[in-house]
Amino acid sequence: MKRKSSLLMTILLSGCVALAGCGNQTSSNSADSGSKENTAVKAVELPSSGPLTINPEISGDQEILSKGPHGETAVSAKNFQLTEEEIQKIKEGKYKAAIAMHYAGNDYSTAQINGLKAAFERMGIEVVAVTDGQFKPEKQIADIETIMAKDPDIIVSLPVDPVSTAEAFKKAAAAGIKLVFMDSMPAGLEAGKDYVSVVASDNYGNGAAAGDILGEQLGGKGKVGVIFHDVDFFVNNQRREAVEKTLKEKYPDIEIVASNGITTPNDAEKVASAMLAKHKDLDGIFAIWDVPAEGVLSAARSNGKEDLVITTVDLGTNVALEIASGGNVKGLGAQLPYDQGIAEAILAGHALLGKEVPPFVAVPGLKVTKDNVLEAWKMAYRQDAPEVIQNAAQ
Repeated sequence: MKRKSSLLMTILLSGCVALAGCGNQTSSNSADSGSKENTAVKAVELPSSGPLTINPEISGDQEILSKGPHGETAVSAKNFQLTEEEIQKIKEGKYKAAIAMHYAGNDYSTAQINGLKAAFERMGIEVVAVTDGQFKPEKQIADIETIMAKDPDIIVSLPVDPVSTAEAFKKAAAAGIKLVFMDSMPAGLEAGKDYVSVVASDNYGNGAAAGDILGEQLGGKGKVGVIFHDVDFFVNNQRREAVEKTLKEKYPDIEIVASNGITTPNDAEKVASAMLAKHKDLDGIFAIWDVPAEGVLSAARSNGKEDLVITTVDLGTNVALEIASGGNVKGLGAQLPYDQGIAEAILAGHALLGKEVPPFVAVPGLKVTKDNVLEAWKMAYRQDAPEVIQNAAQ
C-alpha cells in the first residue's frame, strides 16, 4: 500500500509538471498566445556540419507496415537527406516557414516542433509562426489565415479535420506555399501538385505493437475494449485496424467486447468509465494515443480496476512513468516525433530545391515495454528520460 501511495504521488507531481508546461507560451514568433509547450521534452541541437538526416541510429532495415492515405507504399525517412551544398543553396533563398499544429499540449507535438525548428535553423529557414489548433477546426483555419499574412514559403501542419480545413489549405497551396503534412492530409488535395508529402510514423506497426503487448500481458485470453478516435484521421484508423487485426489473428481467445470513439482526449475518461461500468469483467483497454490513455488510467482507478491492462501509441511522460513503474500501462507503440519533424523539414527542403519526393514517407516506430522504456525515450526524443521516469524504472 505504501508503494502505491508513493507511486500515485509521483504520477500526480509529474502530471502537474506536464500541465504547467502546457500553460507556457512558445517563443515570440508564435502566431497566437494559445500555443503551448511541454517542459518534459527539451530542444536538442543538431550537428552543425555534415548531411542533415534523421537519427543515424534508427534502423533502415525495419519493415514499415503502414500505407499512405491513398494506399501508397511507404518510403522510409531514412532514404532522405540534405547535403552541405544543398543546405547552403537553401540558406541563400532566405526562406520562411510556419508550423500549424492540430494540438500543441503534449510531448509528441513538442518534440515535432523541436525537430522542425532545429532542422529549419540548420537550413537557415526562419520559423515565423507556431500555432495550436486546440483540436478545433475553426481555430486551425483562423491560424492558417494568420500564418498566410506572414508570407511563409513553407507550412508544416497536421490538419485537425481533413474535410473542414481543406479549403484553407487549398488557398495556401494556391498562393504557392509548400505544404508538408504530418500524419494526415486534407481532403481533395493532390500530392505533388497541392502538397509536397505526408510524413508519418509507422502507425500500423505501432498499433500492431500495442495489440501484441495487450495479448502478451493477458496471456492470450480475456475481454478487452478499444477506445478509438472518432474523426477521420487515416493514421489513427490504421492504429485501430492494426490492434484489432493483431488481437483477432494472433490472440483468438481475446474478445473485443466494446469499441467506443472519442473526438477529443478529454472524452476518454468518461468513455472508459462507461465501458468499465457496462463490462465489469473487462481485462484490458487499448486507447488511441497517450493522452486518452491517461483518461483510461483515471477511470480504472475510479472504478477499482487496479489490474486493468492498458496499451496505447505515443510515448508521453505520464504513460512512460506508468510503464517504468509497472503500473496499468504495460507498453505501447512509440513514434519518433523529433525525427519525424526533421524528416518533414528535409522534404520541405527538397521541394524548395525542385526535387521530387514520394507522396508518403514514414519513420519507423518502436515497441516499448518496461524492459526498454529508457532506451526508447532516448531514441524518441534524443535525450535521457526525465529523472522521475529513470527513478521509477529502478
